[in-house]
Parts: sequence; C-alpha cells; structure tokens
Amino acid sequence: PLVQEQSSHTHPFSHLCLQIFGGLVWILVAASKVSDSMLQGWVMFVSVFCFVMTATLLFLYMCGAHGGSSSWVTLDVICQGTAALFYLSAAVLEAYYTYIIKSFFAIPQWRSIYQENVAAVVFAFIATLLYVIHKIYSLRRWKSS
Repeated sequence: PLVQEQSSHTHPFSHLCLQIFGGLVWILVAASKVSDSMLQGWVMFVSVFCFVMTATLLFLYMCGAHGGSSSWVTLDVICQGTAALFYLSAAVLEAYYTYIIKSFFAIPQWRSIYQENVAAVVFAFIATLLYVIHKIYSLRRWKSS
C-alpha cells in the first residue's frame, strides 16, 4: 500500500533536482552583468519564482499535506507545466542574449560574462528539461488517479 501511495504523488528527489538546477540558474544570472535589465529581470523572476514554488511543494509533500488527495496531483501538473513554460521562455531569452554578446568574447572583460551566460543557458535548458520530464510523470499520475 505504501508503494502505491508514493507512486501517485510527487517524489521528493525530483523536486531536489529541480531545486539544484533552478538555484544554479538563479545564482549564475544574479552573478553576471547583463546590460538588458528586462531580460535579466525576467530570467531572475522565473528562477526565483520556480525555486520558491518547487521548495514550497517539496515542503508540503514532506509534511504530508497532500493526504492522499488527487487534487495534489492536479496542483503538481499545473505548477510543473507553468514552470516548464516559464523556464523555456527564460532559457530562450538567455540564449539569445548570450548569442548577441558572443562577438564580445574576444574582449577579456567580457569573457567571464559570456562564460557565465553560457553556463546559465545550459542550466536553464537542463532545468526546463527536468520540469518537462516532471510534468510528463505528473500527467501520467494525474491520468491514473
């Protein structure tokens, strides 16, 4: 019975992976110098929002707040879908900005900024992929509940 109950709800390990990669995006974007404040603002909003949302869901799950309710699975599907869309938009914008500053890579002052942005892009796309995978599994749990 315990195995069936856990399989119908979110597993904490997947939330921890989302926290790690989302936190890395947050840190890298906060550390880099971005000349376009709208771009940096959106990417920071997405990374902070998704980090807090995922941490809240993880905390509620660990406390047993779901209580075996099927509405928990619905909430998880909605949250993971929203986060996947947000992260996809943030990753694309960050990649576009990184592509634009690629020409400044030869300037030593810009090299570290470019490298930080490349790392942020990579982690943003990894976070997007993890949220999409998590959403697929959430949809499968939702369909079976």
